[in-house]
Amino acid sequence: MKVGLFTVLFQQLPFEEALDKVKEYGLEAVEIGTGNYPGSAHCNPDELLQDKTKRDKFLRAVEDRGLTISALSCQGNPLHPNKEFARRNHETWQKTVELASELEIPVVCHFSGCPGDSLKAENPNWVTCAWPNEYGEVLKWQWEEVAIPYWQKEAEFARQKGIKIALEMHPGFLVYNPSTLLKLREAAGDNIGANFDPSHLIWQGIDPAEAIRYLGQTIYHFHAKDTYLDQTNIAKKGVLDTASYAKLSERSWTFRSVGYGLDEKAWRNIITALRLVGYDYVLSIEHEDPLASVEEGLKKAADFLQNITLKESPAAAWWI
Repeated sequence: MKVGLFTVLFQQLPFEEALDKVKEYGLEAVEIGTGNYPGSAHCNPDELLQDKTKRDKFLRAVEDRGLTISALSCQGNPLHPNKEFARRNHETWQKTVELASELEIPVVCHFSGCPGDSLKAENPNWVTCAWPNEYGEVLKWQWEEVAIPYWQKEAEFARQKGIKIALEMHPGFLVYNPSTLLKLREAAGDNIGANFDPSHLIWQGIDPAEAIRYLGQTIYHFHAKDTYLDQTNIAKKGVLDTASYAKLSERSWTFRSVGYGLDEKAWRNIITALRLVGYDYVLSIEHEDPLASVEEGLKKAADFLQNITLKESPAAAWWI
């Protein structure tokens, strides 16, 4: 395994300066945003797709520093009921797949998206319960009339380009846990897999190590991000928390640097589970810790992961 960084953390820096920062922290890989929610500060698909010289320079900047690119990322909502918003997200997604294919990057990270509750909707509608019955009807429509037809087509598009789709299981979208990921994969194709981010699962009450073993080889990418659970607030109001991120003391959970949510044993269990299912790719740090500075939070995460990550291939069972 390699430890890498989702470079949106340094999007204010020119690309090569951001790569130098990655090297400073002893990291080995980068995940790069191409638009939609992550933005395209370091990678503009329109520019790179039109100019091979620029593509070669882009790759050379990474390779000259001894780094690899784990994925291109364009997390967005291509199922949004606002047709213009959905169109822009869809176009960015398709250009990202085209670019990943040209650059021989095997994975594109994305969200599944979330539609509204009907063709007349203006905003997404994330259904979280089965009753009253109209919620179940909305959910059925979202999956059967919108999400599955869309992703069947896009999975085939990505397959033809040799690209694996790594969907982040994120509340607010149709794919938000392991079972919904597998539901979409079964309906739309086996080149749909997971960008496994434990932080979004932890607050839902899901054990990341168990979820990894459940998903197995459908994990195509991994985000190294943690979540702190505030048991005092959870005891009062549960985990479905819409309190502002600016009021951390009132929230039931908060994103943290790796090691500040789960303890070291839990993260070692995650590494073990990844080994057991055959994942030997990149742990891409996504730093969104509101209680730490960018520099210190990233250093803590990088040091923690470097200490527990198994980098060499397993030995043969010589003792048998």
